[in-house]
Amino acid sequence: MITKESKIHFIAIGGSVMHSLALALHQLGVIVTGSDDMIFEPSKGRLNSKGLLPEDVGWSPGRIHKGLDAVILGMHAKEDNPELARARELNVPVYSYPDFIYLQSMNKQRIVIAGSHGKTTITSMIIHVLNYWKRSFDYVVGAQLEGIENTVKLSDDPIIIIEGDEYLTSAIDKTPKFLKYQHHIGLVSGVAWDHINVFPTIDEYVKQFDLFADATPKAGSLIYCEEDDLATVICGKQRMDVASIPYQEHSSIIDNEHTFLQTDHGPIAVQVFGRHNMQNFSGARSVLLKIGITEEQFYQAIPSFKGARNRLELVKKNSYTAIFKDYAHAPSKLAATTKALKEQFQDRMLVACIELHTYSSLNKKFLGQYSDSFESADQPIVYYNPQIIAHKNLEPITKEEVKAAFNRKDLLVFDDINELEHFLLKQNWEGKNLLMMSSGNYHNLSIKVLSDAILQDS
Repeated sequence: MITKESKIHFIAIGGSVMHSLALALHQLGVIVTGSDDMIFEPSKGRLNSKGLLPEDVGWSPGRIHKGLDAVILGMHAKEDNPELARARELNVPVYSYPDFIYLQSMNKQRIVIAGSHGKTTITSMIIHVLNYWKRSFDYVVGAQLEGIENTVKLSDDPIIIIEGDEYLTSAIDKTPKFLKYQHHIGLVSGVAWDHINVFPTIDEYVKQFDLFADATPKAGSLIYCEEDDLATVICGKQRMDVASIPYQEHSSIIDNEHTFLQTDHGPIAVQVFGRHNMQNFSGARSVLLKIGITEEQFYQAIPSFKGARNRLELVKKNSYTAIFKDYAHAPSKLAATTKALKEQFQDRMLVACIELHTYSSLNKKFLGQYSDSFESADQPIVYYNPQIIAHKNLEPITKEEVKAAFNRKDLLVFDDINELEHFLLKQNWEGKNLLMMSSGNYHNLSIKVLSDAILQDS
């Protein structure tokens, strides 16, 4: 276990969870150092505020010494990283962050939320409800939440809630992260092929969730959305002494552009919407019921949940236009997010834009997965940056190939951010909503500044 005297160095400290773990350990009094070859906001500012921002960008073996108690290796670091090589030479213990999280939570009840979509939101809902009732617990979540300073918390508390990612652990460990935590309670929100760079076929991708489900221990619980076919096939199997707990979309109604949960206690207004979020409510409730939160307590706490940052997040609105941003990048997320907005605002047109940014979304072999995923948008738009394609060493794609892949004749495709911004600014936005989706940053385009410009007359 870590102590205040521990000295820990982070290789690739700028990652979203890596920098949060560094901040969490710093708060505990651990002596933290770090390095990276690129650090962006908000990681850069948050590290700098605590004096943890590396003085120099890049890797330096001189940062590694025998006085270190551990090195934590981020996914961004390559296998030939010189600091990693130095740590191995000096026999300094090297951990991935999921390995490290497990070591710090071996004596806790571990709850891991997995799934191709919804895992961040479900984890966030659980954290919100537990915080509302002032329960003591630790957590690891992939998005900033209102009311918590950091996305990682480690303490002596007896329970930990972990957002479990199926992506690989590190450059030297090809195990999916969610298998590292050895959950007691596991949840699978849904399974839809992603990460073609490490799981080149859907069968290989699905296999990882099979392994996750099989890792549920005796007397453990496996919770899953039975409205997702693959999740049901995987999690519905009989496993020795494992409680299999299915859940469905929570009953709800939309009234005057507001969503209400239908419950035995009457309608309850909530601040997030869409079918996936109704499923997320049920998934979070199922987990919370297993750890001592009653239904009454859940429904009292959940109306104040505003969602996780960048997950169908309202940027700005006036009386006739609302602008949202979302982390959606995979086909299933694109379809769910656009449908949610269209159903919530049925009397408004929806202009929806997605940035193709991930290795999968920019890969010609995967592009066809986006076919018919844009059905709910009145005006669908795709943006991609050819420089990102070159940086990822992928084969170039053309606008015509993107149009064919999405199977929408009215699809607009931009590969120049200035042209996209000009198009959006010249539109008449009365009676229209805008949705900007990306796991990237639209070539540093500020969605907030864009929203201010669109609604400047409001």
